[in-house]
Amino acid sequence: MDLTFASYNIRKAVGRDRKRDPERILSILSEIGADVVALQEADRRFGHRLSVLPPDAIRAAGYHPAPLAGKPQSLGWHGNALLLRDGIDLVEAHRLDLPTLEPRGAVRADLSIDGRRVRVAGMHLDLSGIRRRAQLRSVLSHLADCEGDCPAVLLGDMNEWLSRRGSLREFGDGWRVLQPGRSYPARRPLGALDRIVVSPQWKVAEVAVHHSDLARWGSDHLPVFARLTLPKT
Repeated sequence: MDLTFASYNIRKAVGRDRKRDPERILSILSEIGADVVALQEADRRFGHRLSVLPPDAIRAAGYHPAPLAGKPQSLGWHGNALLLRDGIDLVEAHRLDLPTLEPRGAVRADLSIDGRRVRVAGMHLDLSGIRRRAQLRSVLSHLADCEGDCPAVLLGDMNEWLSRRGSLREFGDGWRVLQPGRSYPARRPLGALDRIVVSPQWKVAEVAVHHSDLARWGSDHLPVFARLTLPKT
């Protein structure tokens, strides 16, 4: 089972040219060709928190969103959304509240792929760093209730500048924090804020930051992705 997972903070689809361009974001996702995409800042911040990606355009791009919206016209929960490639079956989806001093949340979806249950979590963690470790502990506790062998992938803007320390020390027991590379700011990346973390069952074929002309302008973050293989049981 070969799957590509991606994470992208789309900054409400507002690019470096200060233009809101949903089609540009979807074109960038098409360049990556991921099976599962975790988005951050996918909804407007105030009011009805409207999705910045039109539903029809998402479907035209070959994706369907996991049902995680906190409001009727939103795409996600506190801006976190999961897009699934057509043909990937959704088992269940949940919104996760996180301990925080500011509005933050995470999302989780269980998928059925070739008859196997795969758990995916998307998140956008605390900017200040005060609550990041507690937030990761909360996410990990939500993942722990899966019965039996349950491969998992965690993706998102973790706002962690440190590669081996800080909040990432919460991952133990075989979790692997992959190193896609520097993804922020998009124009001249300095920080590896966007991360992908995998459970022990996965084999990693490739992990990288997606660089393209479109991606350099689409947001203040570059997307990251991992191509993973799940051996047969």
